Amino acid sequence: MKGKTDKKLEQKNIKPTAMRQLVYEILEKQKKALSLYEIEQQFVNVERSTIFRTLKTFQDNYLIHSIDDGTGAVKYALCDDDCTCKPDDLHIHFLCNKCGQTHCMKDMPVPKMDLAEGFSFENANFVVKGICPNCR
Repeated sequence: MKGKTDKKLEQKNIKPTAMRQLVYEILEKQKKALSLYEIEQQFVNVERSTIFRTLKTFQDNYLIHSIDDGTGAVKYALCDDDCTCKPDDLHIHFLCNKCGQTHCMKDMPVPKMDLAEGFSFENANFVVKGICPNCR
């Protein structure tokens, strides 16, 4: 019988391997977005490039999305089941100025913008900065 992680990966057309299972489980346990470095710290003797390729596979198959929160390190978080990372799926991210954690605010969509004629919207990076509840 296949486990929950294997089923989740297969739903997104990702072949379950040991590394993919482990990376998925790390992301699933977190309530915040994680950088490549933070994920790498969960392993002993694993090449950074292996983790990066796993994250790229996840992103290409809409299992995770990346966040540029302005800290200099791209962070990654799990997408909702029905996410295709299209403009309608975009949401606001919150960066805590004290602890440095980035949180997905999935119930807060990125505001719609009326662009000048000839411009077409494809993606947005909307980060709100402040103090999270844990740091208050």
